Amino acid sequence: MSLAASPSPAPAGHAFTVGVVAACYNPRLVDALLARVQAGLRAAGVTAKKLTVVRVPGSNELPVAAQWLARRRGTDVVIALGVLIRGDTIHYELIATATTQALQQVALQTGVPVINGVIVAETAAQARARCAGRIDRGAEFATAALVMAALQRRISP
Repeated sequence: MSLAASPSPAPAGHAFTVGVVAACYNPRLVDALLARVQAGLRAAGVTAKKLTVVRVPGSNELPVAAQWLARRRGTDVVIALGVLIRGDTIHYELIATATTQALQQVALQTGVPVINGVIVAETAAQARARCAGRIDRGAEFATAALVMAALQRRISP
């Protein structure tokens, strides 16, 4: 995502059931991102009753939990949240690539939209800016989820 947020507002969310799977690794950052996603969903009308949040150890575990949520009856959309920050090796790149591909496969296999809310950053400062700072990726993920849920209802067989 660029620094320019999508200009479209989130559709009314009261009719949608949303699953969120969030990694426990980098907890302060993921928790801040999760709080922003939840705030965005609440602001759009998603009730607590229609929101399921589950936690997994790290970003590598997001796809399987996203698949479990997507397969639950009535789930309209899933949001996967994690934070990967460059270290001394390419491990973060491997996890980012594998997670991205697997989340897309979950969406394609289940027919349930999956929003890839994994922040991949070069530095901790970049990650903080996107999770808890001036760049509100959480609100963007919430909006994207509701847009896709509404689109699915409108055009999916």
